[in-house]
Amino acid sequence: MARPISKVAPDWWDYTTLEPEIISDAAGLSPEDMLQLSRDGFRVVFYDTLEEFYAAEALEYIEAWRQSTPDNPAGICGPIGPTEQLPIVARMVNALELNLADCHFWGMDEWVEDGLPVASDHPLSFARTDHEMCFGRIAPELAMPAANMHFPSGDLAAYSRSYDEIRCVVMQGGQGDVKHWAFNDPLKREGQYADAPPSPADYRKLATRVVDLHPMTIAQNARTSGGGNISLVPTRACTVGPVETWKARKVSIWHAGTHDNAFGMRLTTLMIGKQLPDSAVPMSLLADHPNVQFNFYRPAIGTCDVEMH
Repeated sequence: MARPISKVAPDWWDYTTLEPEIISDAAGLSPEDMLQLSRDGFRVVFYDTLEEFYAAEALEYIEAWRQSTPDNPAGICGPIGPTEQLPIVARMVNALELNLADCHFWGMDEWVEDGLPVASDHPLSFARTDHEMCFGRIAPELAMPAANMHFPSGDLAAYSRSYDEIRCVVMQGGQGDVKHWAFNDPLKREGQYADAPPSPADYRKLATRVVDLHPMTIAQNARTSGGGNISLVPTRACTVGPVETWKARKVSIWHAGTHDNAFGMRLTTLMIGKQLPDSAVPMSLLADHPNVQFNFYRPAIGTCDVEMH
């Protein structure tokens, strides 16, 4: 049977092209059901307060950096979205007097305009946000060398190689409306993928690259970061790929309820927990990663009950 056409963007693949049974099963999950989807290689964790949630996210930075030594450097790959953890990271580094001279950081992605990554003065620049909210707040005597900060701009092959040269202890991420991590969006419904999306194995071959963004991603970023001004949001971006993601020892996804919704959080939990990878739902491909953790702010999980507003 042919896959359904997307209800959102007919020229693209996305979660609306899944079988109806998966959609129905996901919508019916209670929070307790979500917890029960934990298994070897996939852990579901709830936090009752936002303070606890973002402190735990920030602690992953500290725990990763504490493992780094001059002869065995290590680091963390972190997102912009969420961002609330970033000032907490800087405060922890300063309070603990943690010297970052041998530590590393990877940014996940950056916007692209006119074929080039945006400059740091772009209002939505991810690199600028990392600096303003975190690294620029760290005491100079503790600061991470600029050479140890890796962003997917400029030489993308060099960025990709850095995951072979330095141990990525954890790759954090959020989840967008289109069910991506970083900007690993579903692909367009064209060419060899006109009738079916890429197989999970084929999608996992994608490395750091420049991508076209799904319309849902553009709309989401306007909503969360631009006051709804879609014209402000670029339509392309550089992004870390599955190739690099599978080199991370752990993938840790943080669901605060502000980026994706009650249904989306349930859907990817179900597909990873039940090991149902489908590249129309890129986050679901983490079902095949050996160490994934989903972190939820419990009050934001909500319900999928019909409620008119």
